[in-house]
Amino acid sequence: QVQLVESGGGLVQAGGSLRLSCAASGSIFRINVMGWYRQAPGKQRELVARITSAGTTNVADSVKGRFTISRDNAKNTVYLQMNSLKPEDTAVYYCAFGLITGTPSYWGQGTQVTVSS
Repeated sequence: QVQLVESGGGLVQAGGSLRLSCAASGSIFRINVMGWYRQAPGKQRELVARITSAGTTNVADSVKGRFTISRDNAKNTVYLQMNSLKPEDTAVYYCAFGLITGTPSYWGQGTQVTVSS
């Protein structure tokens, strides 16, 4: 089992910044991927960004150039730096952990990000 604890959500004005953090603990396999997904009301959950234990990243086109994903393998922690936030970024953001291929095996509890116009 892997436990994920997220922090860093909140309310921010458009154009502002937030940084999300997610710490993993438990039975962590060495080769893995950690990432962030988001779900807005009435919409499906979507990938925001993911990063493998080797540092390879995938970032959604909708946030490319504004969001940066990074990780500290020694701390089993992944970060999402979100700049130039837009109202359409408003959603619940979920941390995810799993094997490099396939869907995530574990999810965090979610953290709300609200961007006001």
